[in-house]
Amino acid sequence: MNSLVLQSATRVLVALLLVFSVYMLLRGHNYPGGGFIAGLIAASAFALFAMAWGMEAAQRALRIPPGNLAATGVLIAALSGLLAALSKGAPFSGQWFQLTGHQNTGGIYISNVLIFDIGVYLAVFGSVLTLIFALEEVK
Repeated sequence: MNSLVLQSATRVLVALLLVFSVYMLLRGHNYPGGGFIAGLIAASAFALFAMAWGMEAAQRALRIPPGNLAATGVLIAALSGLLAALSKGAPFSGQWFQLTGHQNTGGIYISNVLIFDIGVYLAVFGSVLTLIFALEEVK
């Protein structure tokens, strides 16, 4: 499709959809949202990009094969469960880990729930894009 209006709108919409997907990812473990819906939103951004600019342009813009993203996401999600088990908790139970600072002065903390959501995000994003790209090849 070579629509000038679609191509112009896509430049803005893809950026907005990707930022919104990161927002949904980061707020998802406390409110509705999370890795699954955020991955779907990000995949829809690339589907829109593919409709406006073509499948080859979308694959070049992604830069990483979507199957690799999906496999990496599954690995990250599985490793997040092991983080809890290694800290003497039940697998996939919520654990907080301090990344910077001292215990008394604060710092940056990260939860394995967020790590799990990032894994789900990448797995859904990569899986849906693999499906979209494969459907285009069949055509």
